[in-house]
Amino acid sequence: MNCQDIKNRVGIRVVLESFNRVPAKENQRTGFYFALDRKENVPSLFVDFIKNTAFDFGTGKCYDIISIVQMINRCSVSEALKYLARFDLSLLNSEEKAGSIVQKHYEIIKTIDIKHSALIQYLQLRKVYKQQDLVTEIHYKMNNKKYFGIGFKNNSGGFEIRSKYSKLCLGKKDVTLIKNDLNSDKEIIVFEGFFDYLTYRAINILNKETVDYLILNSTAMFFKVENELFGYNKIFLFLDNDENGKTIKKMVQKKYENVEDCSMLYADYKDLNEWYCALDI
Repeated sequence: MNCQDIKNRVGIRVVLESFNRVPAKENQRTGFYFALDRKENVPSLFVDFIKNTAFDFGTGKCYDIISIVQMINRCSVSEALKYLARFDLSLLNSEEKAGSIVQKHYEIIKTIDIKHSALIQYLQLRKVYKQQDLVTEIHYKMNNKKYFGIGFKNNSGGFEIRSKYSKLCLGKKDVTLIKNDLNSDKEIIVFEGFFDYLTYRAINILNKETVDYLILNSTAMFFKVENELFGYNKIFLFLDNDENGKTIKKMVQKKYENVEDCSMLYADYKDLNEWYCALDI
């Protein structure tokens, strides 16, 4: 597959989401994202979902999906193509590119209990098969091709989709806040991704049954719950041990009282699930 094939078949939104980057502002045609190469308070990266391109107003640089991967992964063109080859998700056909409105690029066919053997095996691989009742099997269509995966619903009705071969979001990106009416102590446990949430529910490290759970589904979604977190007496953090996770951890520790960082438990691993999978149990 050459560069032009990739540019025609893979949507820029999906690529950015694969790096946990979501628009700070958007409409049906365009969106503003935070810059790829620096921290900033006002988003300066203008993304055109129709043209499948981006422009950084801060630096004057133009990007396509290949140069975006090169910038973030600091890799060659050939390495970027290998990264993009896993996405077979052309979001826009020629008619949509010519039009002024982006049509909904996917269709959810059905959601059922986890039954497909490939998804069962994937949950077993991640050691959270017994938590299958907390997720769903979702079948969907994209560009007239049918796919399936493990679905985890967010607060806006969108679905985080995971499988051995895919990682994307169907619908609007958002957090998942799971409230417990018996949470009299006003405590909340925060995770970055839903597999860490499933892992926690498998082992219940803190031995707490009546807390609320917050799954960010992307560190970029933290702004949506900043005010909500002020209503809690205790915040437990199970964030990733990468740059994004550490940034959010510092922000939470600075902004709120009674914050407990639980990442030391899996300090040598990327996240809680990776640590749990490495245990010989």
